[in-house]
Amino acid sequence: MAERVLLVTGASRGIGAATARRAVAAGFRVTLVARKAEAVAPLVAELGGENALALAADVTDWPSVAGAVEATLARFGRLDAAFANAGIGMGVSFFGDGGAEPEQWRDLVLTNVYGPAITARAVLPALADTSGHLVLTGSIAGRYPRKGSLYSATKWAVSGLAAGIREEAVGTGVRVTLVQPGITDTDILTDEQRRKPKLEADDVARAVLYALEQPPTVDVNEIMVRPTGQVL
Repeated sequence: MAERVLLVTGASRGIGAATARRAVAAGFRVTLVARKAEAVAPLVAELGGENALALAADVTDWPSVAGAVEATLARFGRLDAAFANAGIGMGVSFFGDGGAEPEQWRDLVLTNVYGPAITARAVLPALADTSGHLVLTGSIAGRYPRKGSLYSATKWAVSGLAAGIREEAVGTGVRVTLVQPGITDTDILTDEQRRKPKLEADDVARAVLYALEQPPTVDVNEIMVRPTGQVL
């Protein structure tokens, strides 16, 4: 059987990079997608050029995302899994008491909602050919309300997106997993969050690989993983 191929968005650091490392260790070849290819070049070198492909793509731009899938198929000849992981965070106040200005909110919504949606649209035809697996990064914030949080609203949207895709995938052999991490030690944390219990990026990566390593008859719909002691 040919080696499985995984495409990861937001692969230059954090959960994306940790997942790529674990995937290669498990026998996958990987396409590492970031806004700039040079951001993932060191990780490609670490993983081995025969195992990894670095691509530049903006997850809010359809031709860019579709092109990354085409480049993956041209290089590796197949696509078995995709991890729609790219996302950003920012604080907002709907009363205007702080946080990012409304002009910046567009980037948050486009990256966190439109991004995984068009990533899914780009990869699913290829995943249908291999009875593959789509994994999306949600959040605990997409399961429990967060006061005044537009980020939370975007992750609620991802929860709904995963459920809707899963229903459409019935009969195709494609599986869909929503991974919902709690506070994770990445560069989007606030100073307040950094003082709380945190997961490591590799903790979330292990959850992703758990889902990917299940037999074809098992569809792990959702994984919620939180640091011990995190308050909801």
